[in-house]
Amino acid sequence: MTILTKIGNSQGIRISKPLIQQVHLANTNLELGILDNGLLIKPINNVQRESWEKNIEQVLARYKDMKDEAYLEEYEW
Repeated sequence: MTILTKIGNSQGIRISKPLIQQVHLANTNLELGILDNGLLIKPINNVQRESWEKNIEQVLARYKDMKDEAYLEEYEW
């Protein structure tokens, strides 16, 4: 059981560490949803960010032999 706690002009809840670990909420962004009889708290699936490194490697591999036509020669200030 938990209660609402005042946090500035808002209110929040404290979730016990074992519960956070059990439902895999640690260090994630959360989405809140309103249900008929309560509130749903679930992690936001950040699949796009998880694949950034792989996507960048694929793009670099695809264009590795191409010359960048937009390259600017050294500029003397």
